[in-house]
Amino acid sequence: MKKYDVAIVGAGPAGIFTAIEMIKRDSKKSVIIVEKGKAVENRKCPKSVTGKCTSCKPYCHITTGFSGAGAFSDGKLSLSYEVGGDLPLLIGEEKTQETIDYTDRIYLEFGADTHVEGVGNSEEVKEIRKRAIQAGLKLVDCPIRHLGTEKAQELYLSIEKYLLEHGIEIMFDSQCSDLILDGEKCLGIRVTGKNGQQEIFAEHTVVATGRRGADWLEQLCTDHGIAHQPGTVDIGVRVEVRNEVIEKVNKVLYESKLVGYPKPFKNKVRTFCQNPGGFVAQENYDNDLAVVNGHSYKELKSDNTNLAILCSHNFTEPFNQPIAYAQKVGELTNMLGAGHILVQRFGDILDGKRTWQKELSRSNVKPTLPDAVAGDITAAMPYRAMINIINFIQAVDHVVPGFAGAETLLYSPELKFYSNRVKMDSDFNTNIKGLHCLGDSSGWTRGLMMASVHGVLMGRLLA
Repeated sequence: MKKYDVAIVGAGPAGIFTAIEMIKRDSKKSVIIVEKGKAVENRKCPKSVTGKCTSCKPYCHITTGFSGAGAFSDGKLSLSYEVGGDLPLLIGEEKTQETIDYTDRIYLEFGADTHVEGVGNSEEVKEIRKRAIQAGLKLVDCPIRHLGTEKAQELYLSIEKYLLEHGIEIMFDSQCSDLILDGEKCLGIRVTGKNGQQEIFAEHTVVATGRRGADWLEQLCTDHGIAHQPGTVDIGVRVEVRNEVIEKVNKVLYESKLVGYPKPFKNKVRTFCQNPGGFVAQENYDNDLAVVNGHSYKELKSDNTNLAILCSHNFTEPFNQPIAYAQKVGELTNMLGAGHILVQRFGDILDGKRTWQKELSRSNVKPTLPDAVAGDITAAMPYRAMINIINFIQAVDHVVPGFAGAETLLYSPELKFYSNRVKMDSDFNTNIKGLHCLGDSSGWTRGLMMASVHGVLMGRLLA
């Protein structure tokens, strides 16, 4: 049996920044971070050697390990409270923005690029916004600090060393299997690792398992009566076009955050995670679920830009399993692609036909995910989501002429697992005493910066 003041489950941004802030506040409390993946320096994706996804066991190195998916993402820090989830609803917009600015300075301390994308160019931004308004879309202004996939790994390695040097204990290759509860009080966690099963007791338990652990946390909430509610689930595609098509937006904004509510369903549809000169990537979740994402490097560039188009689904009674719903959509798409990501040309979708590999080979847009399988994503995508996506792409075409071109590529499935929302007060207390839930798995944040902010605020309260 081990006893700590604070036990943190998950070494993603929320968990990491909880510990960083406690150090900065000169806290003398003992802290342990339990992470089922490996240290960031030991995280290796073999695809760069093999040329294809090898479905690493027991987990995907891109999504699991120190810094979570952040170390292998494009590493964009959104510097506006308007982007990154609903944390401002819990703590207020002003406090959120102040903490974003503070957290951004910490990232700079650890080596983040000082350059900020999407600032200035006011006249060009006005023109883009005007076109968006004409198309029935909203352009969200958001300065971006781009770390870059390879630079993000260096930055998080520096953070990892900082935590260890300041006495934070980190258990790698160790999975939290359950909470230790005494009535409505959390006493700690049960952990399975290299040394078998053990119990870790703590005055405060912080669950910060990211999107990778959203499904696990949802089950935990159900099993232990942790107050929560089904939230939004995002189902969509990753779109890839030639850089020339979206060159102006890339230059002026770097990332165009567009939001719309296309007819006839008027669900919220948005762009997300834009990667100029980037690469489409595959990530593997539990049960070999292959999902698509995008990376963008500081040095290595492609001829294409990719971005996600996500359709938000809100479910009402009696249905309460939005994560499982999204997983089923992903599983069906994987089935059609024989375990691979599916890719289809937009023109073929409009023509009601599948895409063939020979057609991709002679297109202007060459896929940056070489092992994606040409096929028909509409055979697996729900009708409502597909219609929303098609209409949204055609609206974006008014802002970015050529975006809805026949050769534009759509990859599927793009899924975001943060739909379970844990009920908490403004001090992040759940209905279980001593238990706190942070980051994307809590349903309150989306993305690196806002999850990091959530951690900073938790660290202050614990310190």
